[in-house]
Amino acid sequence: MTSPSTQHHFGHITEAIVAICYTVFLRSSRPHEHRSGGSALRHRHSAHRSPPAWENGPVSRAPRPGARPGGTGQLEQHGLTVDTCRTRGQLGELVQALLDVTSGLELDDTLDRVVEAAMRLTGARYGALGVRSAHATQLSQFVHRGIDPSAVANIGGLPRGRGVLGLMFDEPVPLRLDDLGQHPSSVGLPPGHPTMRTFLGVPVRVRGGVFGILYLSEKASGATFTEDDEIIVQALTSAAGVAIDNARIHDQAQARRSRLEALQDVSTELLGGNDPGRAIQLVADRACELTDADQSFVAVPSDPDVPPDQVDELVITVASGPESGHALGRRIPVNRSSSGEVFRTRLPNSSDHLEYDAFGSAVKDFGPAMITPLRAVGTATGVLVALRRRGRPTFDTDQLALMTSFADQAALALRVAAAQREKQELTLLADRDRIARDLHDHVIQRLFAAGLSLHGTLRRTEAPEVRARIDSTIDELQAIIGDIRTVIFDLHSGASESENLGRLRRAVADLTADSGLVADVRFHGPLGAVRPDLADHAEAVVREAVSNAVRHSSADTVAVMVTVDDQLTVEVEDDGSGVDTPSAPSGLANLAARAREVDGTFEFDSTVGSGTRVRWSAPLPERRAAEAQD
Repeated sequence: MTSPSTQHHFGHITEAIVAICYTVFLRSSRPHEHRSGGSALRHRHSAHRSPPAWENGPVSRAPRPGARPGGTGQLEQHGLTVDTCRTRGQLGELVQALLDVTSGLELDDTLDRVVEAAMRLTGARYGALGVRSAHATQLSQFVHRGIDPSAVANIGGLPRGRGVLGLMFDEPVPLRLDDLGQHPSSVGLPPGHPTMRTFLGVPVRVRGGVFGILYLSEKASGATFTEDDEIIVQALTSAAGVAIDNARIHDQAQARRSRLEALQDVSTELLGGNDPGRAIQLVADRACELTDADQSFVAVPSDPDVPPDQVDELVITVASGPESGHALGRRIPVNRSSSGEVFRTRLPNSSDHLEYDAFGSAVKDFGPAMITPLRAVGTATGVLVALRRRGRPTFDTDQLALMTSFADQAALALRVAAAQREKQELTLLADRDRIARDLHDHVIQRLFAAGLSLHGTLRRTEAPEVRARIDSTIDELQAIIGDIRTVIFDLHSGASESENLGRLRRAVADLTADSGLVADVRFHGPLGAVRPDLADHAEAVVREAVSNAVRHSSADTVAVMVTVDDQLTVEVEDDGSGVDTPSAPSGLANLAARAREVDGTFEFDSTVGSGTRVRWSAPLPERRAAEAQD
């Protein structure tokens, strides 16, 4: 049982087959007409060409005078038996090719079948299908057959849609040439490319627009492409347009399902009360999967309290992909970057490359980029960026729409979760204020009264042992009062272990899990004074140093000390075997670069047999600002 839409699509294909059968049959019944032509250049302009019969619907023809239904006597009298048999053979191959092309729902497989069917029907040695990019300035995909893989490697990059190939996007009508090099728009072939003289190009249309161009070259027989070849390929591309449309609809349905599953994962992570950082990391991970990207990252304003229209730089907080270590903590200027433009305008965009290198000098092999704003409640809270390696296809409009929808809904989920956290934090702060007030009004006062009572008792005794014991108890009470006052201060500030640096403990736990390594993580100082961007650097330092200890040092213990005073200091020390030469110099170079970026310092000390010590420090932003004013 087929659906109405499927029946409609097959109806179009059937009409195309009927029209082509009739057209080719009529051509075969005119033996004295010159069919192959001999001009070196044939270029069909839309102004001088009527569309093929199948583009205007079913063909209705009146029978020729004297013709008998089903009879072949008149054809035989004109010597047409051979041509008729050949035509019937071509039509049989065409029908089979149309069925092959429309037999699947995977887009890449459909494109492959179109190229292979066109080569088989025309006897072409080379075939390709160039897919138009979203920007209409180059090809987003180039499916080719006939050229040896080693020759493809020697040729280098795929065509960019210029010369004759690009001309057909500007003038999307069939183009048949006896000598490709003689065409005015020809730009020649790159070194190592096989010789291509004869040429046939036909546009592939989907829903009235040009999806791509089907190119064929060099018939195996050495002959030129004929008008029959052109008609047959047009029939094939007509059916291919329907098949491609079906494949795209199938891909879009699959993408929507994947997007819903990804959003469910993000929502579950947020509603489960887990760390928001893990949910944002999940957004980056799912973005890579949804768009078939090689790398992704989320960048947010470096100062979350600044209004969006006054933000001058973004900082990468999470990343997914092989180069994530180079991305975390990197700053992106708003005024001269693709990401900044999307953040400012709140409009998604895709391009051939990022205008600003977010990965530094270490990585420069990313090409196609897609940037979507994280929009919620009329404002942008950041951007979600997906990247592909150079040479891979650019992101298409369907992927951009999918990514935009995912980013918007993920941003809304993050915003709702943030509102819930704010409500919980207000409740927590109220409880802290109540506890702090009770400690001050009741506990401290009672301890203070107990201390005064002991002072009175001290004056009434002369025994040295008793006086010493009472003095010690009074000192202990004073210390307890001091500790309680510190707790009260921490309750008011909420800085007993800030959320920014608290994730360092989780990072160490993740890295040392199942390793047998005993980790000791300690914090000192007002952790709440550390801004999120500086905490990102600290996390990168801890991850690099601890992962080296786990993988290379053969250590039993690793100690992580984080101290906050007028600067942030991160020290990681292990009791391993030590090394003369670091096994990951690029990682240490990255830590040194991070220190220079924030006017800090980086020290690495390791010798064989004495363990390894890493010390990374950076002044707090307030101190840096004060030094700049001085």
